[in-house]
Amino acid sequence: MNVQNSPESVSGLTSRIKGGLEQWFGDVWVEGELSNVRIMATSPHAYFTLKDAGAQLPCAFFGAARNGAARAVLRDGAKVRLRGAISVFPPRGAYQLIVRVAEPVGEGELMARFEALKRRLAAEGLFDQSAKRPLPLLPETIGVVTSPTGAAIRDFLNVTRRRFAPVRIVVAPARVQGDGAADEIVAALRLLASLEKRPDVVVVARGGGSLEDLWCFNEESVARAVRQCPMPVVSAVGHEIDFTICDFAADIRAPTPSAAAELVVKNREDLVEGVNGLFRRLALAAKSALQRARSRVELCRRSRAMSDPASAVRERAQRVDLLAQRLEAAPRAAVAAAASRLATIPARLEGAASRALSARENRLGALRAKLEALDPSGVLRRGYALVRRADGSVASDAAAFTAGDVLRAEFRDGSLEAVVRDRA
Repeated sequence: MNVQNSPESVSGLTSRIKGGLEQWFGDVWVEGELSNVRIMATSPHAYFTLKDAGAQLPCAFFGAARNGAARAVLRDGAKVRLRGAISVFPPRGAYQLIVRVAEPVGEGELMARFEALKRRLAAEGLFDQSAKRPLPLLPETIGVVTSPTGAAIRDFLNVTRRRFAPVRIVVAPARVQGDGAADEIVAALRLLASLEKRPDVVVVARGGGSLEDLWCFNEESVARAVRQCPMPVVSAVGHEIDFTICDFAADIRAPTPSAAAELVVKNREDLVEGVNGLFRRLALAAKSALQRARSRVELCRRSRAMSDPASAVRERAQRVDLLAQRLEAAPRAAVAAAASRLATIPARLEGAASRALSARENRLGALRAKLEALDPSGVLRRGYALVRRADGSVASDAAAFTAGDVLRAEFRDGSLEAVVRDRA
């Protein structure tokens, strides 16, 4: 036995135990039932106990509140599978499981079925927003599909009576959990639709529970019955974190049955205040319109037209006389202007003709000068001669002739023939 001379401190021993546990149990999976679940209001962490028939294990899940999947799992009585590491919390000297992953036991297959059905119905268009119907403003009758003995109907009735007591509630009883519950929910919806006086809106309600507890609301038959219901349907199944296929098929989802009652039934005091507000606005608008009308009447009363109507008649008569004078003078002015324009036409025509004749004479002179310059006789008169071959064609250089060729030379006053003797 190893005996130490100086005893170890509690902190030191706890630290060694902590290090050993974290080394030996750094990654473990453990399964059990949750109890004492506490999700802190001031931090995102959760603390709970995992237990079975023979033992219990304190657990801490840091950041659980920010993990939607984890929050859905962490509730008292849920059977879960946890993954994490064993550690020691020194202030209490207690070991605990630091959780990293929390999964429901037996819900994996159900969740896969849920997602598959959700995708198929969404692709079919069963959840399209364009098909959603608005809720009635003031329903006279509300149909509720739920268990008549459950907490959901009590919560719903308490809220509706507090907000607007005269509303009529028709309960279509149905089991909301277990085998056959889906068929009863479908039958209840069809019963409400078959009533001679149908409800104005239908609420499908149930309290919270596990995925397995709520499974009847994930059945395809329920989703189709909700969509085919001739009245708008509110789905109020489970708690705020619970989602079912019924929620997606309904016209609107409420996080709880109490919230559904608040959506469907308007608060009487709010309605009265709204009506009073509209009355006040109407009265103010009427008073303002009356004041404007009085102002216009007073303005008309003070105007000259009202105090001396004849003056307005005289003024308009004078305007008529002025217009008549303008109309009478207009033809005379037009005739005078036309005569003035006609008087200038002969002089304008004579000037245009003179300019055109002068232009043509100038052009003719230019053409005559060009013609005289190109006339061969003009060249001959200047002392030149035109030499032609025997065939009569004009020769422009001496190379066109050889000795013995006959040529004709044309002069200004005649021509002569010659025989080429030699070419210099």
